[in-house]
Amino acid sequence: MQLVLQYDGARFAGWQRQREARTVQGVLEEALARLCQAHVAALGAGRTDAGVHALGQAAGVAVADKWAPIQLRRALNAILPDDIWIAEAHLMRADFHPRFSATSRAYRYLLGTDEMAESPFRRRRELAWTRPLDRTLLDAAAQTIVGDHCFRGFAVRGTAPAADNHRCHVHEASWNDRTGGLKFTIRANRFLHHMVRFLVSTMLDIASGRKTLDAIPMLLAADDNREVSPPAPPYALYLERVQYPQELYLVTE
Repeated sequence: MQLVLQYDGARFAGWQRQREARTVQGVLEEALARLCQAHVAALGAGRTDAGVHALGQAAGVAVADKWAPIQLRRALNAILPDDIWIAEAHLMRADFHPRFSATSRAYRYLLGTDEMAESPFRRRRELAWTRPLDRTLLDAAAQTIVGDHCFRGFAVRGTAPAADNHRCHVHEASWNDRTGGLKFTIRANRFLHHMVRFLVSTMLDIASGRKTLDAIPMLLAADDNREVSPPAPPYALYLERVQYPQELYLVTE
C-alpha cells in the first residue's frame, strides 16, 4: 500500500529512522506497530533532511488484507502526532516500490520578499530575503539546469555510492511569483543530497550579483562542490509530490 504523507519538518531530524532522534519514518512505524501489533516497515520515496517539510511524501507499507486504504488512513491519523498527516492511501501492485518505481519527484522552495516575511508566522516556513534580485538572471539560471546533467557540483561529497554518476534529469525548473514573494519549483527523476538547497542558494547568489550566470554551467561540469554556494536553509523546502506510473495503482482513494 502507498501512503501519501504531509509533515511539518521542524521537529524532525529528517525522514530516516535514527536510534536517538525523532524522525518521520520512526514515528510512522511506531504508529503502524500500534495498529498492527507488529513491526511494519515504512519505505520512503526519498529521505528529506532535518527541517524539510513534505506536502506529498510517499511511503510503501505491507499490512494485513483486513486494512482497506481508507480504514488505515483514518486509523493512522487518529494516533499520529499533529505534525504528520496521511493525506491519501492507495492499494498498489505487488511490484510497487516507493523509491524505485517513482518516475519523478517535485520540490518547492519558498522565498519571502516583502516586509511581512520576517513575521514569526512565516519566517520558519520560507526564507526571508531583503537583498535586490535580478529576476531575469534568476529565471535564466533556472533554465540552465533543465535537462540531463551531472550534478556532482551540487551535492554533498561522499553521500552517493562511488559508482554513482550523479546524473539527474530535470524535467522542469522555474521561479514564479506568489503572494509575498517567489516560489521555486523543480521536478526531476531523482535528487542528490542537498541538491535543491545548493541550487537555490547558487541561483540567489547569481540574481543578487554575488556570482555570474556562468557559475551554473561551470558547476555542472565540476568534479566536486568546492565552488557551490552554501546550501539554502531547510525550513523553506517542501517535497511537493512523487509520481508513479498509473498502472501501478489498483484502487485510488
